[in-house]
Amino acid sequence: MRRHRRRAEPQAHSERWLISYADFITLLFAFFVTMYAISTVDQKKLQQAVAAFQTAFPDSSPAKESTEVEVIPTLKPADGAHPIDGALDLLKARLAARLRQLDEHRVELNMDQRGLVVSVREAASFPVGRAELDPEAQHLFREIALDLVAIPNHVRVEGHTDDVPIHTARYASNWELSTARATNVVAFFTESVGITPDRLSAAGYAEFHPRVPNDSAEHRAENRRVDIVILNPQTLNREEPVARAR
Repeated sequence: MRRHRRRAEPQAHSERWLISYADFITLLFAFFVTMYAISTVDQKKLQQAVAAFQTAFPDSSPAKESTEVEVIPTLKPADGAHPIDGALDLLKARLAARLRQLDEHRVELNMDQRGLVVSVREAASFPVGRAELDPEAQHLFREIALDLVAIPNHVRVEGHTDDVPIHTARYASNWELSTARATNVVAFFTESVGITPDRLSAAGYAEFHPRVPNDSAEHRAENRRVDIVILNPQTLNREEPVARAR
């Protein structure tokens, strides 16, 4: 008799459960990655989104909750555009807050027809009769310039003195002294802070643009100053020369 060999029936793979387990681990990993992504918020993008919402819907103010987060709108407009109306007011508020943190009372902020004027007294910037910035003055001017980097406005640095004549081996008059001080601040802004040179200009006015009459030692000290003028677009178009390509 011919014997028929029985075919071996395939046996179930004993490790098939690993496939399901790997799928479960993959799904679990994807779930935690998704939860982490949802919980991570880009603070800068959040501030920009809130600022845009407030601009588009000025009357729709959300109800205040117990914990409030102050969002400061960005001051940087689109490339090639003029700063939005009120940008200099926002800049003034930022600088005022920064100066309060520094407990600095020798700097004044004022708005006039030219734009925002940041007035730094001589006592906070230069030794008497000299034009070099000491380390303390460099720190102060750097703090002021940090908010100037983010805006496109032209910045004019003006040097002012009192009416006391000066004649030293280096400076023959207050004209030279005031101009040297303004120029040194401009150089510091470009070399140490990174403001582009095409946004800057320097001017020296000696004693001929006083804030108050030079009739006392206190008033003369107030007139000895450096004014950092952040020009509005109207003043820039009216006063500053525009380079033309040849």
